[in-house]
Amino acid sequence: MVESLTQVKSPMAMPEPSDSSPSLPVAADFESAMRELEQLVARLEGGQLALDQLLGSYQRGTELLSFCRGKLNAVENQIKVLEGGELKPWSAA
Repeated sequence: MVESLTQVKSPMAMPEPSDSSPSLPVAADFESAMRELEQLVARLEGGQLALDQLLGSYQRGTELLSFCRGKLNAVENQIKVLEGGELKPWSAA
């Protein structure tokens, strides 16, 4: 079992460059992170990725998700400050 785990880990130790590599910068902005995340989800749902690509894509997706959540929380906190500490319902009018 230990031998098989090291065999699985070794390809991840030196991943081939790809757009799902966890070593990439997270994102320039929220919109680009969301676009990349949507593309990753589509590839993951497609079921055509090899196991190491699947794991790398999943890891990248979690990084992007964390980045997006952080941006949304920051914006929400700014809105709370602007609204006197209380988050009010959004009205499009």
